[in-house]
Amino acid sequence: MNADDENGTAGEPGPDQDAFADALLEEELRQAAAVLDPVPAELVQTVLDAFVLHDLDARLAELTFDSVVDALPVRGVVDAPRMLTFRSGEVTVDVEVTGDGLIGQVLPPQSVRIEVLGGPGAARPVTADTLGRFTSDTPPAGPFALRLRTGAEVIVTEWLRA
Repeated sequence: MNADDENGTAGEPGPDQDAFADALLEEELRQAAAVLDPVPAELVQTVLDAFVLHDLDARLAELTFDSVVDALPVRGVVDAPRMLTFRSGEVTVDVEVTGDGLIGQVLPPQSVRIEVLGGPGAARPVTADTLGRFTSDTPPAGPFALRLRTGAEVIVTEWLRA
């Protein structure tokens, strides 16, 4: 007989096993809820819109051009990059979304710190040069927005699906 048998602890789950069992049960419940009672798309959009409001002093940049909606299709082009234009007051942001990432420019040209937001997760920082140009090597993989921080203000774009 070993010491665990004498103390009556043989076979009893330890704290690590309890935590693992709880995590497993939680994941099974999440999967069941996703199948049996999925979150409506309208609610997801509302939550994403509300997430933008955590910068209450930020100005919202309105989407003024989206090549998916506004551009005429070009014959023979299969995987054209998505072109977006946002405007807030005197500031315009042109963005090209490709499978390789983002390329853009802030007008009027200025040095700006830009964060590529991808939901409640961490933002990916990008810096615009003195001509307002910026790139990101990470393509957005779902809903995304841009947060621009100039010296005087914060501007947040509308949320879009990549």
